[in-house]
Amino acid sequence: MAVQTRRPGSPLLTREQMERYSRQILLEEIGLAGQRRLLESRVLVVGAGGLGSPSALYLAAAGVGTIGIVDGDRVELNNLHRQILHTTPGIGTAKTESARRTIEGLNPDVTVRLFQTTLTSENALEIIGDFDLVVNGSDNFPTRYLVNDACVFLGKPLVDASILKWEGQATTFLPGQGCYRCLFPTPPPPGVVPSCAEGGILGALAGFMGTLQATEAVKVLLGQGRTLANRLLLFDALENEFRMVRWARNPDCPVCGDAPTIRELIDYELFCGLPGRHTAVDETADGVPTVEPDEAYRLVGEGAQLLDVREPWEWAQARIPGATLIPKGEVPQRLTEIDPHRPVVVYCAVGARSADVAGLLRRAGYGGAVNVRGGIIEWMNQRLPVETADG
Repeated sequence: MAVQTRRPGSPLLTREQMERYSRQILLEEIGLAGQRRLLESRVLVVGAGGLGSPSALYLAAAGVGTIGIVDGDRVELNNLHRQILHTTPGIGTAKTESARRTIEGLNPDVTVRLFQTTLTSENALEIIGDFDLVVNGSDNFPTRYLVNDACVFLGKPLVDASILKWEGQATTFLPGQGCYRCLFPTPPPPGVVPSCAEGGILGALAGFMGTLQATEAVKVLLGQGRTLANRLLLFDALENEFRMVRWARNPDCPVCGDAPTIRELIDYELFCGLPGRHTAVDETADGVPTVEPDEAYRLVGEGAQLLDVREPWEWAQARIPGATLIPKGEVPQRLTEIDPHRPVVVYCAVGARSADVAGLLRRAGYGGAVNVRGGIIEWMNQRLPVETADG
């Protein structure tokens, strides 16, 4: 019997790749073919922040051949306790460029595609369409629903996670098995869920959840193991407790259901109850007078009104004596409660929401409205008086 011989072809991996991924190749679920598959895969990471940083790093380390990074922001000092793609020398640079330098320094096998922009209804389908899978690290609800809908329309797997304070949650959406809207049909009212800038975040929690997203992405790309599809993992880092909640595709879902009513990308800021990008209320806070806490303290002592624009739960924890609580979202409807003839000192947790409100008040004719730099956090840092729940 004649023995057939096969002419050797090009190797699956180079010698350097064999060494770089040697411990991973040993896994029977990966092997040489699986590693080659990862090198040929393309993953888009939405957001180069707390979740996107560890996700992108571990995907790059695993040898995912093309990684796209979508982010329109620049590196700030307050990012660095959790956004490990970036370094102190990179402060002020575009996050996408900072991410590229870090990833290429870690693994030259990886091609990094940069999208220094905000994901919108106008560009989402074009950007996402070039990738095999999306890792969502965005920190706002309009982008979450936008990414979800785009992935449904394009038939792309989506690995999603969110973090706040000490808690995180994660799930995976596979084509035909349900989507983010099945799990969360409608967004919460504006202001109910604080952002990380308002509520705080443990940096290591971002690393934990982002690494979990990378693990999910690798499993989906390889078609191995059990993913979090149709399961929502809830993690409380403070109590070190895990919970798993099962969820199912909703046949009445307006996007992925049996008779979908949403067939194209919509205005997601409007859907989430937020002002549009081009409305007057959405003007930047640049030019709004900002005062230091000690100056705000002096102004209040001289008769200025003190306006707290946080949420009631934040007010209950700590507040500045003499303040009036009007949450940011209610200010336009409650302007009559603010005296236009007296200066108004506005504060929130860290100064972001209050800057918006101070700008709104000045446009409405309250020329004496000023914002407190750093909000109540900086106020307390300066050891100025506060009232707390425990007295």
